[in-house]
Amino acid sequence: MMRHVLKVLILSAATAVVLAPTPARADGFFIPFGGVNFGNKPVEGNHSNWGFSAGGMGGGIIGGEFDFGFAPNIFEESVKNNVLTLTGNLIVGVPVGGQRGAGIRPYLVGGLGYIRSHQVASPGFAELNGHDAGFDLGGGVMGFFADHVGLRGDLRYFRTISSDLFDSDANPELKLGNLDFWRASIGLVIR
Repeated sequence: MMRHVLKVLILSAATAVVLAPTPARADGFFIPFGGVNFGNKPVEGNHSNWGFSAGGMGGGIIGGEFDFGFAPNIFEESVKNNVLTLTGNLIVGVPVGGQRGAGIRPYLVGGLGYIRSHQVASPGFAELNGHDAGFDLGGGVMGFFADHVGLRGDLRYFRTISSDLFDSDANPELKLGNLDFWRASIGLVIR
């Protein structure tokens, strides 16, 4: 199982490195964020999350990003549980107003990575220790007040992918996993 996780992490990191723009043209950023997760069936309601994104956009419209997210008590408030996400993403976004000073950058984002789910066993709740490949898709807007500071509003969908994708069968199948949820967040952009 750990071998599969390492393959996903290496693939995600390689994707982010290959797609990241060269430093001379880069519009680099670091974004600590907080928000809510929702749409996690069968649990109803919104649950908090926090994390950070780091990456860069080129002089054009394409860039790369590493995203780390953590959601405590995503399944049920009465039992200790959490979900951790690590993804390497491709970003496509157009800078309206340029890359310096005030302006906005609407964007679409998507990538592959690792989703870990954990739940402590307790009366009425089974223990859960999921280590899965996963993906995220979404979009948002970065708005800048000055050269180096702004805000980001972001909405992403996360879903696990069945681990038999990386099995050594002659015919591996790509199957969607059972864990899926949406993450809405607001972050401080430092570029």
